Amino acid sequence: MKVSLNIDRDYVETKVTIECPELDDSVQEILDFIKGQDTEFLVGRDGDMQHILKPSDIHYFHTEKDGVVAVTTAGSFKLKEKLYELEEILPSNKFVRLSKSVIANLHELSRFEASFNGTLCVYFKSGAKEYVSRTYVNTIKESLKMNRRKSE
Repeated sequence: MKVSLNIDRDYVETKVTIECPELDDSVQEILDFIKGQDTEFLVGRDGDMQHILKPSDIHYFHTEKDGVVAVTTAGSFKLKEKLYELEEILPSNKFVRLSKSVIANLHELSRFEASFNGTLCVYFKSGAKEYVSRTYVNTIKESLKMNRRKSE
């Protein structure tokens, strides 16, 4: 991998350009690192109170009636972001989409249970459970394989 750095006081903002023949694990890791730097915290609302939430403290995000809720050990907090916006800003090596209505923190998952219709039931360390729709089963398997390779 070839790396170039150009420092010039005339630049107004930092710009990162990656040129590669294909998106492999090493490039994805760089992208996830950069994404993670942008998202240091989210703001969640519980009644009239606003709380600062670190993404690493969030077990999962899910949609409710009129918005998105972040679930943590401390409780549930309503966010102003949409799920697709969270998916764009959160690092993909830590967060994965389970269904149209849920994004989970991979580090908060405890176990999976297969069901007869091709879906998975995901259990969190907190005891909560969510279902993975068939559309996202392969994505989760790939995410878990990628993370497993890094720790070996």
